[in-house]
Amino acid sequence: MDSAIEVTGLVVERGRRRVLDGISCTIARGAVTGLLGPSGSGKTTLMRAVVGVQRIRSGTVTVLGQPAGSAALRRRLGYLTQAPSVYADLTVRENARYFAALYGLPRSAADRAVTDVGLADAAGQIVGTLSGGQRSRASLACALVGEPEIVVLDEPTVGQDPVLRADLWARFHDLAARGTTLLVSSHVMDEAGRCDRLLLIRDGRLVADDTPDAVRADAGTTDLDEAFLRLIRREVDR
Repeated sequence: MDSAIEVTGLVVERGRRRVLDGISCTIARGAVTGLLGPSGSGKTTLMRAVVGVQRIRSGTVTVLGQPAGSAALRRRLGYLTQAPSVYADLTVRENARYFAALYGLPRSAADRAVTDVGLADAAGQIVGTLSGGQRSRASLACALVGEPEIVVLDEPTVGQDPVLRADLWARFHDLAARGTTLLVSSHVMDEAGRCDRLLLIRDGRLVADDTPDAVRADAGTTDLDEAFLRLIRREVDR
C-alpha cells in the first residue's frame, strides 16, 4: 500500500459554515507532506479528521487501510496539537518517560526523544517554566516517543527560532527517510519548500496538491508565496 492516508469528498460543517468543502487527497507513505494555507483555512480541521477526532458531515478518511479513529490506529499514529499537550507540573523528562511507559517503552526511548527535539539541556526543567517554543518541543517529544508510523504535526515550528526550525525540519526528513509518514501544517510559506509534497488549502478547498517544483511551474513563478497567490486568484476567477 503506497498511500498512508486517503481522504475522499470530505465535508465538515460547524453550524451553517462549511469548514471543509469536498476535500479529496492522498498522502504517500514515508514522505513529508505539507498542509499550508492562511489561518482559518481548515488545516487543523483536516488534521483532526485524519486523527479521527473530528465529526464529519460526509466523505471518508482512511488511515493505514482503516477508518480514521479506529482503535487499532492509536499506537500507530502520533499527533501534535497547536496547544502544548504535556503536564505543566512535570519536567520535560518526566513527561516523555510517562508517555514512553504508556507504550511499554524503556526510559532510554524517552530520553532519546527529548534529545532529538533539542531539549536535552532542559530535560530536568518543569514544563510550566518553559518558553512557548520549548513547551511545543516537549509535546513533540511525547508525540514521537512511541515511534508512530504516521505523525500529524499542527504548526510544530511556531515560536521556534530559525536554527531550531531548521533542526526540526532535518529531524522530520530523517524520520521520513526511515519510513515514517509526516503531515505537517504551517501558515508560513517559506516552509513549503522543505516538503516533499504540498497540499495548499484556502477557505476549506484544496487549491493545489503537488510537489513544490510542480506548484511553482503551474503558477509560473519560482517564489512559493507568489505561486500560492496566483493559484488562489485562478481559483477565484473560475
